[in-house]
Amino acid sequence: APAAPPPPPPAGAAPAAAKPVEDDHYCEMLCCTFKCRPWLDRLKSYQFPSSIDPLTNLVYVLWLFFVVLAWNWNCWLIPVRWAFPYQTPTNIYYWLLVDYLCDLIYLLDIIVFQTRLQFVRGGDIISDKKAMKENYLQSQRFKMDVVCLLPLDFFYFKVGVNPLLRFPRCLKYLAFFEFNNRLEAILSKAYIYRVIRTTAYLLYSLHVNSCLYYWASAYEGLGSTTWVYDGEGNSYIRCYYWAVKTLITIGGLPDPKTLFEIVFQLLNYFTGVFAFSVMIGQMRDVVGAATAGQTYYRSCMDSTIKYMNFYKIPKNVQNRVKTWYEYTWHSQGMLDESELLVQLPDKMRLDIAIDVNYNIVSKVALFQGCDRQMIFDMLKRLRSVVYLPNDFVCKKGEIGREMYIIQAGQVQVLGGPDGKTVLVTLKAGSVFGEISLLAAGGGNRRTANVVAHGFANLFILDKKDLNEILVHYPESQKLLRRKAKKMLKNNNKPKNEKGGPGDPLIIPPKADTPKLFQAALAAVGKAGGKGHLAQLRWKLRQLKAMQ
Repeated sequence: APAAPPPPPPAGAAPAAAKPVEDDHYCEMLCCTFKCRPWLDRLKSYQFPSSIDPLTNLVYVLWLFFVVLAWNWNCWLIPVRWAFPYQTPTNIYYWLLVDYLCDLIYLLDIIVFQTRLQFVRGGDIISDKKAMKENYLQSQRFKMDVVCLLPLDFFYFKVGVNPLLRFPRCLKYLAFFEFNNRLEAILSKAYIYRVIRTTAYLLYSLHVNSCLYYWASAYEGLGSTTWVYDGEGNSYIRCYYWAVKTLITIGGLPDPKTLFEIVFQLLNYFTGVFAFSVMIGQMRDVVGAATAGQTYYRSCMDSTIKYMNFYKIPKNVQNRVKTWYEYTWHSQGMLDESELLVQLPDKMRLDIAIDVNYNIVSKVALFQGCDRQMIFDMLKRLRSVVYLPNDFVCKKGEIGREMYIIQAGQVQVLGGPDGKTVLVTLKAGSVFGEISLLAAGGGNRRTANVVAHGFANLFILDKKDLNEILVHYPESQKLLRRKAKKMLKNNNKPKNEKGGPGDPLIIPPKADTPKLFQAALAAVGKAGGKGHLAQLRWKLRQLKAMQ
């Protein structure tokens, strides 16, 4: 029998064929309407790395944060649930749910992350899966992780849900210290985190003491004496207040009555004095390390001011010196950048110098085409100098021994009859004085005044440093000589045949023959003499012809 025709569409509804068929289109651009790929698909396509670098992998640092979060849950809440009556049969399931979620984080840390951590053996970075797993299983970290997950929860069926059975979960402190090290390496101001962590140590000691005080009060009987907690108000806040007054030894507490109370209070006082002194000392070290640079800056500035006062330096010079100290410190965070890098290996200093200076130095016309390694060696010799407003970077006529690269700020080239006309303003990234590094004789004299327009931070390359580098690169040395000579000819073309006065030359010309001596030679020539003067006259003619 023939198949029955499909039923007609309801009135007001468009036929299915009329609807445009839209394919799922995922686009990362803004040129069209896109749909976000479902998070489940992205999660399925994600491949977990086979090995993890614990020093640089940010995902591992994020995972350590969750591990430390679970560890803090156990450390802070286990004493509270043991001492205070906050764990009741009505909310026991919520407590257990979070407890076993923390246990799951501990278990994933053992199975997924710790067995994939790279390690160093004999100077080599080991990333083999089997070797990484064996290294973790033989480490002290694995033993502590296993102890942390001892299944003491099975005793719940016999003694009830006692939070003290979860005390081994607090032994995962190695993850906490590792997280501290990784986080401090990432943060730009790690001392802030250190202050917060030290404060948390103090708060936790007070937290444990408040729990012990409530337990002691319950053991003696709430409100049984004037020393114990009377059971009024918020129990945790009242006990925490008592713990603060005890550990910080503020005083004003009621005297203990029984032997148990006296012993408890004595132990509290001894522990409080010890713990509080340790916290104060640690806080002092943290703040001292955070302000070490500032202290060094102040000591240097104070010593300089004392020196200037001793020799009665004029006030305007003293003010400029103070301004230099303040600007250099606030702009760089240090007085000498070389002191920061002196402890690093040569290769790391080179990497930092390339990132900071290579883009600027590579654009200098004089160094284009030179050996790349020579440029790298030159980058390590650059030193940073700060100039104040209206400071002379170089003066006209002085011997040029440095090349300057403007890192920040501006400088002005002055000229004209009065030497005060601004010829050009050079901005960040500009280079000047490079020809003076290779010019010989009188060619390395400055031809104009260069003044800092505002605060200017310049990189300086010394002529002596460049010569030490070029000894190892003879081909680059020849190329630089040719380039410097060509640039000098283009920048200082002679106005007439003899050349203008003061034109810098790579090879300076010899001095002219004195006029009196020329007259004597001419007289000998007219007389037709054949003595020593005639011979000299003949040699001078030959030299002129050669020139």
